[in-house]
Amino acid sequence: MVTVRVAFPERGSAAYDVLIGHGLLQELPILLTSHCPAARYVVITDAEVERLYGRKAAARIDAEVFSFPAGEAHKTRETWAQLTDRMLAAGVGRDAAVVALGGGVAGDVGGFVAATYLRGIPCVQVPTTVLAMIDSSIGGKTGVDVPAGKNLVGAIRQPRLVVTDLDCVNSLPPAQFASGIAEAVKHGVIADPEYLAFLERDAAAILARRDAALERLVARSVEIKAAIVATDEHEAGVRAALNFGHTVGHAVEAASGFSLLHGEAVAIGMVYEARLGEALGISASGLAAQITALVEKFGLPVLRPGSASVDQLLKHMRSDKKVRAAEIRFALPRRVGEMHVEARGAATIAAPEALVREILAGRQ
Repeated sequence: MVTVRVAFPERGSAAYDVLIGHGLLQELPILLTSHCPAARYVVITDAEVERLYGRKAAARIDAEVFSFPAGEAHKTRETWAQLTDRMLAAGVGRDAAVVALGGGVAGDVGGFVAATYLRGIPCVQVPTTVLAMIDSSIGGKTGVDVPAGKNLVGAIRQPRLVVTDLDCVNSLPPAQFASGIAEAVKHGVIADPEYLAFLERDAAAILARRDAALERLVARSVEIKAAIVATDEHEAGVRAALNFGHTVGHAVEAASGFSLLHGEAVAIGMVYEARLGEALGISASGLAAQITALVEKFGLPVLRPGSASVDQLLKHMRSDKKVRAAEIRFALPRRVGEMHVEARGAATIAAPEALVREILAGRQ
């Protein structure tokens, strides 16, 4: 088992471990007792993960399962309200803890319920998708989508523990598996040239889900995410680097009616944002082509769907969390392993909307 510590120098009490290994779901009772003791546990998950893992996990820890329909379309305030109402009706008290079991949606919703229920109870994240394992389960971001955009209502509240059982990867359909790798590509681009080279060189082994390649993929991405989050818990600065590909990606995802998986949208977003960076003279020439070739190697899309018009995308981007003074802002790499930082220390940069429109339209 690999352990990655997520520590916050200014808040030592908030530190927690990310455990990575095989068969860890079977160890859940021991892990919860040692890292997050509680009088009662509730498992929050979606209906699909409940069928695959939820009932067994709940039986091991003598917990009640609170599930909701699977899919991004159900990552809503209504789902949050239904879950909290059901927990209140069941008499769940402040001495309880939430086990958020599943992919990014279940982790975000479960974490948001824990952050707000009775003004906050502990949460343990148990990711079951590659995307959740390497990205969304780490860093404490929780929340739901609203009509104006993705993740616009939520809270930052760190989990007590993250339990990553690599055996769960075996149940993922190919598209879900590839979707998670988009976040790994992002980690390589923003922080680690050697890691990106590994993704390029060992793509076949990763897609074959070979143990050594998979373990390196998950562990290195977790290390990168943990290091960034530890220095900027509330996204006041360098943590914005993790948003590379997400300004366009979130807009593409929303404009598609969430028919695209999150990682698919992020892959598209990275390509367009790298093109934008090159057009602005920020990103090294050829970076967009390098990213395009790599995400295509993993079977990920690189072009916005025809159903997502430029006007639709710009409308969604104007609601992005990074908008400041009505300007759409982007986290852009200078080159692999180095992000652009403005003279005053800002980690994102505003881009002229006319240029963004040209990039999205494919005219640049």
